[in-house]
Amino acid sequence: MSHFFPRPEALRSSIYSPGGDQWSKPTRYQARPELFGAYSVVEDAKDKASKLSAEATKEFEKASSAAQAKTGKIELYSGKFYAACTFGGLLACGLTHTAVTPLDLVKTRRQVDSKLYTSNFQAWGKIFRAEGFRGIMTGWSPTFFGYSAQGAFKYGWYEYFKKTYSDMAGPEAAYKYKTGLYLAASASAEFLADLALCPFEAVKVRMQGSIPNPYTGTLHGINSVTGKEGWGGLYKGLYPLWGRQIPYTMMKFASFETIVEMIYDRLPGQKSDYSKTAQTGVSFTGGYLAGILCAIVSHPADVMVSKLNANRAAGEAFGTAVGRIYQDIGFGGLWNGLPVRIVMIGTLTGLQWMIYDYFKIFMGLPTTGGAPPPEKK
Repeated sequence: MSHFFPRPEALRSSIYSPGGDQWSKPTRYQARPELFGAYSVVEDAKDKASKLSAEATKEFEKASSAAQAKTGKIELYSGKFYAACTFGGLLACGLTHTAVTPLDLVKTRRQVDSKLYTSNFQAWGKIFRAEGFRGIMTGWSPTFFGYSAQGAFKYGWYEYFKKTYSDMAGPEAAYKYKTGLYLAASASAEFLADLALCPFEAVKVRMQGSIPNPYTGTLHGINSVTGKEGWGGLYKGLYPLWGRQIPYTMMKFASFETIVEMIYDRLPGQKSDYSKTAQTGVSFTGGYLAGILCAIVSHPADVMVSKLNANRAAGEAFGTAVGRIYQDIGFGGLWNGLPVRIVMIGTLTGLQWMIYDYFKIFMGLPTTGGAPPPEKK
């Protein structure tokens, strides 16, 4: 007669009890009770993490609802929409560029003098011993103000030019030639954004490229440059800045839009099927990959910007200065500091797109990435 429950002998032979008889010895296939406590701790940690995540999501949604109620519904391509994109760009660029000031400091000094440091860690150690943490953050204030202004102009104008050029081309042509549209919109936006960035970039490079730092802050730097060279001294790096930033931004926006569209095309379902967290994760991934391409495309011009702001003599013609610097450093010198810039720009670009799209979600707007196909008649 078969039993509904296992016999006592079967249970006794399969369960390990310390101090039991010879049949209670564990085999390698049986559970180990001493690990049950650790398993419980892991599960407790997971439960706490999920609860914290749920609470954070509720707080985010609560704050988002309050912000949207205060601003009112934001219609796409309205004045409020462009204002929101402008502020999102300010946050995305200002905060991220300021956070990587130590990387930017070493990169700039190695571009100005490739023999100054043997490695990034050696550089940070040397600077910290001589000047402390404040020395490692040299140039943070012009970085914050300059890239906040640049980010506001860049993202806000990009959204405007993207819509304007799309309307000019028409729905079908805009979708068919969307990559060209992204390139044109981003180039137009960056042209204007660099006018806001250039004075702060000039002060930043001089603060970071000179040892010791000649300025006590951004305002002191601006007053010092204009006192000696006039306002033109703040814009003498504008042409190479355009040469660096316009290709950089064209690659940044066009490749990001394309990469994100490719990611969603290869994922099951539609973009709208994924959570806000997942969409910002896609934004970071697309941004990081786009940032690697941006760093490679714009690096020679970045080196020239650093050299011109640090070594260009007063009254020296732009072409003369570029030719003299190129003779000094050669083609290989144009690529000094590329590895650290790839890490810096990849991280920067990924975080910028993540922050920007996170803010758009916060304001009830769709995330960036890819153009919708034209409606069929």
